[in-house]
Amino acid sequence: MARRRLLFSTAMMAAFAASIAHAEAAAPTDVSEVVVTASPIAGDPDRFATIVNQVSRDEVLSNGGANIADSLRDTPGVAGTGFASGASRPVIRGMDAQRVKIVENGESSSDVSDVGPDHGVPIDPLAAQDIEVVRGAATLRYGSQAIGGVVNTINNRIPRQPTDSLGGEAALGYDSVSSTGEGSVLLDGGGGPFAFHLDAFARRASNYDTPLGTQDNSFFRGSGYSGGASYFFGDDSRVGLSFTNYQAKYGIPADDTFIDMRQNKGAFGSSFRIDAGPLQRVNVDVSYADYTHSEIDPVGPAVLSTFNNREWDGRTEALFGPMGPLSAAALGLQLQDRKFDALGEGADYLLPTHTQSAAGFAFVEAPFGGFQLQGAVRIEGVRITGTPASGIPARLDFTPVSVSAGFTYDLTDSLRLGLTASSAGRAPAQTELFARGPHDGPQTFETGNPFLKIERANSLEATARYRFGSKGRIEASVWGTQFNGYIYGALTGRTCDELGVCAFGSPEVLKELNYGQRDAQFWGVELKGAFPLAQTGGGELAFNVLGDYVRARFDNGGGDVPRIQPGRFGGGLSWTSPSLDANFLVLAVGSQDHVGVADSPTDGYTSVDAQIAWRPLQGSRKFEVLLVGRNLADETIRNATALNKDDVVMPGRDIRLVLLTRF
Repeated sequence: MARRRLLFSTAMMAAFAASIAHAEAAAPTDVSEVVVTASPIAGDPDRFATIVNQVSRDEVLSNGGANIADSLRDTPGVAGTGFASGASRPVIRGMDAQRVKIVENGESSSDVSDVGPDHGVPIDPLAAQDIEVVRGAATLRYGSQAIGGVVNTINNRIPRQPTDSLGGEAALGYDSVSSTGEGSVLLDGGGGPFAFHLDAFARRASNYDTPLGTQDNSFFRGSGYSGGASYFFGDDSRVGLSFTNYQAKYGIPADDTFIDMRQNKGAFGSSFRIDAGPLQRVNVDVSYADYTHSEIDPVGPAVLSTFNNREWDGRTEALFGPMGPLSAAALGLQLQDRKFDALGEGADYLLPTHTQSAAGFAFVEAPFGGFQLQGAVRIEGVRITGTPASGIPARLDFTPVSVSAGFTYDLTDSLRLGLTASSAGRAPAQTELFARGPHDGPQTFETGNPFLKIERANSLEATARYRFGSKGRIEASVWGTQFNGYIYGALTGRTCDELGVCAFGSPEVLKELNYGQRDAQFWGVELKGAFPLAQTGGGELAFNVLGDYVRARFDNGGGDVPRIQPGRFGGGLSWTSPSLDANFLVLAVGSQDHVGVADSPTDGYTSVDAQIAWRPLQGSRKFEVLLVGRNLADETIRNATALNKDDVVMPGRDIRLVLLTRF
């Protein structure tokens, strides 16, 4: 059945591409180049067989929110776990936590957001210049946790280019749904061989409003700062350092506790131009982060649990130019060392773990007849030490191997087709192996399984990109993944006390969740497009369309995979001009009735968003006023991917004002 579905989906994509080719318009012109940094071989993202989604700085500021998932709200195939204002991790194609790797400038976010959905990611969108969502061969650069994709937050904390000028940006924002006040400053400058970067941000949000009233304990307070510098020498070589501090306090809706989170992070980045035969460049990047958060009962107050994570992440890459049939290639080595421990009640949930990994990877690009090939392979050794529910310490070793090959083909000057096949292995993560008790944030009693095997995802994806005119563009993809040994946390329907005594119909509140493995099928479709309609009055009117759908089931009649995002489809109009931009988007979000055991269905709703951007200084982008409306229909929304959706309603109608100046 899965094979027939995949063949059918691929055939539909081919038919879609053929219909576009038949209706071909003028070839694209004046399309600005966008460079992808999530791949070791940077360049135009359209050369990849998979579609790379990018969110600009302007979109980050207009989307708002205290987490990266909020910034990706209009990215096809991407949702958020929505557990709390300060803890919403991206979900890509129904995959989250251990299958979505979150990085900053290519280096690990080094947090514990993969340990529990109530744990936030210490990367604030206010510090981001761009955010990429990357799938396909490039994800093998990052390891086992990138089966679903990579979310790369990009900033200039270690400057990559020299400058002799001083410039920056300051922004102030306010939103009505939670009385949020926020501000950020980014500054870049330099002289001679030196360049520096400084940034700082702060956000304060009260409990947010919903159509059913105020959502208790949904507040957020966050701030941070960073400084970095680079030294440039020789012929396009550099070394640089940065330091970042992040701290936040946020409430856990449906619970009384709040989290006090802190992280200090240092990073070293370098790039050395070699030009010795085909070897062009060597890049070395290293980061170290000391992360901690405490889960606090405000009565007292009393610290219930403390989670600590100390993590090294280092990567060396050698980049090659043309060699024989290859147009470009990269070889790399990555080393990671992660020490996790929990204190207080957290020790009842997960005892200390130590995760070490070493991996080698290779990327190649080559013309192949009329095709362009991208290929990648990664071999990884993972060692995880911990203590499962049995109380007997264990040291487990895994060797996941992953391969990916993608082809692109220009059917016409305007239409590019892509096909990617991959087989990716993932080592089980510490929580899946060693969880052993109550976790108060998500209100679960979790039991890991130290006998879990490597999870394997065999995937096929077809894509089509069509450009017309100077700004018209359609991107679509159809994909399918067959998981062998899909690892998941299964709710049993029983509830437990703190000691793990569980029963059906028990008055206790902890939901029993056991980690196991089953074969599973995922498939889906994604679409995003912009259709210019008219040019008049110095501006351009366009119609925009957005849609995605994910379906996930266990094999052999095993039912539905839990907590999968619902499908959505819609569109809207946009107007762009030198002094004024305006747009609206209406999305019909479906109900989610395909739920797992002891999981709850969610109703569909209509999402209505709008935005106006005004540049009063004769169209200059040095000063801009943004007025943004979210959930303007004030719909009651429950997040299908959230473990606490029965108790938590998402924010209601929100009006957001942003003042932005660039200098």
